[in-house]
Amino acid sequence: MFWDVLLDATLDTLKVVPILYLVYLLVCYIGHNSNNKYVKIMNKTKRYGPLIGSCLGVVPQCGFSVVMSDLYSKKAITIGTLIAVMLATSDEALPLMISDPNFIVPMLIMIGIKLVVAIVFGYLFDIIYRLIKGKQELNENAFIKEHDHDCELTNCTHKHHVHKDHEHCVDNIFLDALLHTLQITAFLFVATLIIGLVVEYLGIENLANIFTSNKFVQPFLAALVGLIPSCASSVFLVELFMAGGITFGAMMAGLCAGSGIGIVVLFSKNRKHILTNILILLSLYLIGSLVGIVCNLFV
Repeated sequence: MFWDVLLDATLDTLKVVPILYLVYLLVCYIGHNSNNKYVKIMNKTKRYGPLIGSCLGVVPQCGFSVVMSDLYSKKAITIGTLIAVMLATSDEALPLMISDPNFIVPMLIMIGIKLVVAIVFGYLFDIIYRLIKGKQELNENAFIKEHDHDCELTNCTHKHHVHKDHEHCVDNIFLDALLHTLQITAFLFVATLIIGLVVEYLGIENLANIFTSNKFVQPFLAALVGLIPSCASSVFLVELFMAGGITFGAMMAGLCAGSGIGIVVLFSKNRKHILTNILILLSLYLIGSLVGIVCNLFV
């Protein structure tokens, strides 16, 4: 059992590495060019964060939820963007459903609903944040400092100092992106392995037995399963739906509440704001449950 879980954890982790590296490479490039036009573009497009985050979240695997959780802890994106990415994330749902022609239509409906829900609640959270903070900026600029060139996004902070040959940062963005990717990858592997062992020990059958025949209770239970930070939760929910074990609404509840391993990264990287992390977690659960109930009424 251990070796099977170890293999699954390795494969699941390797799947997200390309996405992690490419996104961090872009982040590093922007971070090392803090006075150029790219930062100005990012500042101007913050209002579109939830929309962009929703589209990124739809991409299979939980790579973007992982990266966005890290960026949120650095205050590089808004809370609405993070919520949008997590609500739109479906992890392994798309590959599973697209493999069976009978579930193509439900898959398209699922994508459409998740996009709408992610965009609406993403902007709603940003609006609420503005109201709470008043005139304070929605998101601090994580790329520009008055006196320090702070590359927080790549875990390398550079004070203005004089090198022997240069008076500016000369770091290699490819190396910075690689180091940051390796750090997150190691963390993901350990977390995925532990969660996989727990799920394997409990057994899929035992988890399936928690669901009842009441279609209005199922979304609340499915949302709890969705919060399990592993691709196993999305696989479990989709396979159970395809087998007729739960309703479409219950599956939607779990997939909206779940964000893969992203929520673990959020709690790990954003440790100074534990109450905010808990609020985000509870919000995902409540929104997922609500979406599930509405889907059971109309879909």
